[in-house]
Amino acid sequence: MARYRDAVCRLCRREGAKLFLKGDRCYKPSCPIEKRGTQPPGQHGNSMRRGKALVGYGQQLREKQKVKRIYFVLEGQFRNYFEKAARQKGITGENLLSLLERRLDNVVYRAGFSTSRRQARQLVNHGHLEVNGRKVDIPSFQTKAGDVISVKEASRRNAHIEGAWQTAAGRGRPSWLAPAEGADMSARVASLPTRDDIDRSINEQLIVELYSK
Repeated sequence: MARYRDAVCRLCRREGAKLFLKGDRCYKPSCPIEKRGTQPPGQHGNSMRRGKALVGYGQQLREKQKVKRIYFVLEGQFRNYFEKAARQKGITGENLLSLLERRLDNVVYRAGFSTSRRQARQLVNHGHLEVNGRKVDIPSFQTKAGDVISVKEASRRNAHIEGAWQTAAGRGRPSWLAPAEGADMSARVASLPTRDDIDRSINEQLIVELYSK
């Protein structure tokens, strides 16, 4: 499968906002957004900002790219999520974000078992996580209300997981995830995420308009 292998901090600078792709570094002064501002990467970065503000298609495309990069999904995957969201009842844009939020790798990140979604994906791929007591190694696995996500007992001494868990409170946890009763390093999907639980800087309507052309 195709994977992005370049520096992820370039993606944040290209979108002109923190996408929190680098874990704890995003919260430190060493973050490139803090040091260099929102100037796009490359020798033509300044000139890209001097032009007219994006409108229409350009604005819609940039919003789609931003959300793809936040959740670390490829173009084909993203379109599949959109088509599934369009078939569901309710508001398509909100359905899309809910599907992305409920990916197992995102839930692992939100629960505090990792410091970034990219790290969460690696932990899932390597079999460190369980859903309702069974190992699941598919990052795109769709969680549902009532699911309990936990770190395998043999993996609880993993330095990356321990470090992320200890600093999770500082990053914050969403209200739709709750501690699982009587279990260490576990979280329960208390309810499905609502629009208020998801990044307010995302304008999902622009994505709907892009795919509706």
